[in-house]
Amino acid sequence: MCNQEQLTGMGRVNRRQFGAMAGAGAVAACAPMAGDTAKAGGVVENNVTFAAPGGTFDGVFIHPADGSHPAVILWPDIAGLRPAKVQMGRRLAEAGYAVLVANPYYRSVTGQQFEDFDDWRSNDGWNKVTPWREANTPEAVQETARAVVAWLDAQDAVDSDRGIGNQGYCMTGSWTILAAAAVPSRVKAAGSFHGGGLVGAGALAPVNLLDDMAADAHGLIAIAQDDDAENPDAKTTLRAAAEDAAADIEVEVFAGDHGWTVLDSPVYSEPEAERAWARLLEMYSEAL
Repeated sequence: MCNQEQLTGMGRVNRRQFGAMAGAGAVAACAPMAGDTAKAGGVVENNVTFAAPGGTFDGVFIHPADGSHPAVILWPDIAGLRPAKVQMGRRLAEAGYAVLVANPYYRSVTGQQFEDFDDWRSNDGWNKVTPWREANTPEAVQETARAVVAWLDAQDAVDSDRGIGNQGYCMTGSWTILAAAAVPSRVKAAGSFHGGGLVGAGALAPVNLLDDMAADAHGLIAIAQDDDAENPDAKTTLRAAAEDAAADIEVEVFAGDHGWTVLDSPVYSEPEAERAWARLLEMYSEAL
C-alpha cells in the first residue's frame, strides 16, 4: 500500500512510546547515526560511499568487529536513512551479520533527510520524496542491487561464500524481491514488511518475479492487517505465485497496521514487531 492519506493520518509518537521502543531487543529508537567510524557493543560502524548507477551510493555499514559474516542489505522505508533504521541495522550486526543500511534516495540526495518518521510527516515529506521515489524505477532498483552486491562481496567483513539477505519496508518491500531476482546467484533471502507495489501485471511486478529467485532462496512477505483489509486479494495472488515459485516463500498477514515493524513509526507494535523480527532471523539462519 503506502499512500499519502494513510501515512500522514497516523498518530504521533510520544516520549512514552520511545521508552517502550527501547525495550525492543534492548535497542533505542533515538540512537544517533554513525560517525565516520564508530565502535560499540562489539560492532564496527562506518559511513560508506561508492560509485553506483545514477550517482554515488551512500549508507551505513555495520558489522561485527572480527571475522567475516553473511551480508544483509537493509532498505529503509519512505522516510529514508535515519537513526531508527541504523539502530535496526545495529541489532542485525549484533546477531552476526554484516549490514549495509542504504540511502534509498542516493540518486537524488545524500544521507539523512529526516530525523524520524514524525519529522517526515511534519515537513511535507510526501511531496519532498516523490521525485526521489520516481527515480527508483524497478529497473533502477535492480541496477542498484547489482552494484550493492558487488560492493558487499569486496568487503573483508563479508563472507562471500554465503548468501546475501535483504529486507525492505513500505516502498522498499518490493525492492527485496527485485534484488533477489536481479542477483539470484547471491541474494538468497528477501524480507518484505508492509511492502507496497507487490502485485501487478507488469513483467517487473514482484509477484511476477518470485520464480526468478534462486531455488535455494527464501522469502517472507509480511503484510499489514490494514493493507490486507484494503486489498484482501493481494495475499491470495502472492500465495499462488509463491506456490508456483521454486523458492521457499511465506506470505503472512500480521496483526499490525502499515508500519508496525519500524521503531519510530506511530503504529509501531512491539509484540508483532518482535514476532516479525524473529521470523526474519529464522529465515536468515536457514538461507544464508
